[in-house]
Amino acid sequence: MNKQSNIILDGTLIAKLRVEIQDLFLVTNIKIPSEAKQGVIIFQGDLRLDDSEVVYDAIAKRWLPLDYTPMLQRNQNQIELIANPGVVHPKPSNPLINLVLFILTVLSVLGVSLMNEGINPLENPAGILQGLPFTIAFLAILGAHEFGHYFLARYHKVAVTLPYFIPFPNIIGTFGAFIQLRSPTITRKQLFDVGVAGPIAGLVIALPVLVIGLFNSTIEPLPTVGGGYLMEGNSIFYWGLKLMIFGQALPSNGMDVFLHPLAWAGWLGLLVTMLNLVPVGQLDGGHIAYVLFGKATRTIGYVIIILMLIGSYFSLTWLFWALLIFVLVGVGHPPPLNEVAPLDNQRKLLGYVMLVVFILLFTPIPLELVGV
Repeated sequence: MNKQSNIILDGTLIAKLRVEIQDLFLVTNIKIPSEAKQGVIIFQGDLRLDDSEVVYDAIAKRWLPLDYTPMLQRNQNQIELIANPGVVHPKPSNPLINLVLFILTVLSVLGVSLMNEGINPLENPAGILQGLPFTIAFLAILGAHEFGHYFLARYHKVAVTLPYFIPFPNIIGTFGAFIQLRSPTITRKQLFDVGVAGPIAGLVIALPVLVIGLFNSTIEPLPTVGGGYLMEGNSIFYWGLKLMIFGQALPSNGMDVFLHPLAWAGWLGLLVTMLNLVPVGQLDGGHIAYVLFGKATRTIGYVIIILMLIGSYFSLTWLFWALLIFVLVGVGHPPPLNEVAPLDNQRKLLGYVMLVVFILLFTPIPLELVGV
C-alpha cells in the first residue's frame, strides 16, 4: 500500500468489499490512489461473468449497505472496479417551481411574439390570438425536446427532474429549457439514449412546424430603405428545404422568404437542436460524442471551443455559446458508472447519423442584423 494514501487503511472494510465481489470479480491487485478522494479503493482484475451489466448491478446492490458505489472501467488490458465512498440518494424536486417557470415563460414568449406582431394586448386584447401560433409551436418544440430526455431517463430508472423553462425578455422570450439528472447514468447505452432522445423528439415537432410555416410564408423583396431587419441564417438543410418548396435559392436577387410565425418557430427549433448537438461537454452532442469516442471527447471539446471563438468573428452567437459551455457546461464529460458495457451497433449508427444531422443543421451565422 502507498504510505501517502488518502484513506485510513482499514483492512476490515477492504475485506468486506472484496468478499462481496469474489464470485463476480477476480481480484489480482488492490490500489488505494493518493490522488483520488478519501476512501476510494481500486480492485484490479477481470470479470468472472461475460455480462458486465449483470456484474455491475449485483455489485452495486451488495455494496449499498456498505455505503459504496462501484464503477467499472478499462485501464489498458485490465478492468478496474473502483469503489467510491457514498451512494447517491436523489432528493425529490418541487414540481411547483417547474410550473411557475413554465407559466412565466409562456407569458414571456407570448409578450415577445405580440411585440413582433406590433400588437399591444392592453389596447387590443383580441390580438393576443395572433401571438399564439408562435408561442404554442415554439414551446411545443422545446417541451418535446426536454420531455424526450425526461421519459428516456425515467425508462432507464435515472433520477431526473421535470423540465425547467427559463423566461427571459430576449428576441424569443426565453433562454430555452433544461432537465437535471439527479443520479448518474450507469452504462453508455443509458447515456446515449437520454442524450439522443431530446434532439430527435424536438425535430419530430420542429420539422412539420417549419414546413407548414414555410408554405404560409411569402417571397418578397428585401428592404432597401428604412431601419434594419433581422435575417435568419441558412444551414444546408434549411437552404435545401426552401429550394424544394419555393423552387429558388433564397435569399437571392434581392428576394427572400418572409417567415410566418410558425416558420420562425420551426427555424428556431432547428437552431436549438443544432446548438444542443454541438459535440462538446455535457450538451446532447457531447453525450453522443462521448459514447462514440470516449476520453478523446475532451480534446474534441477544446477544438470546438477554439473554433467557436474563431467563429465569433462572423457571429457573436458563437462567443456567447463558447462562454456558456466553458463556464456552465464544461468541456469534459464524466464517464458512466459502467464503462465496460459495450454499445451496440444500432446505437453507434444512430450516433453517427446524429453527427450528420448536426452538420446539416449547422448555421454559420445564425442571426444577422442587416441594414444597421
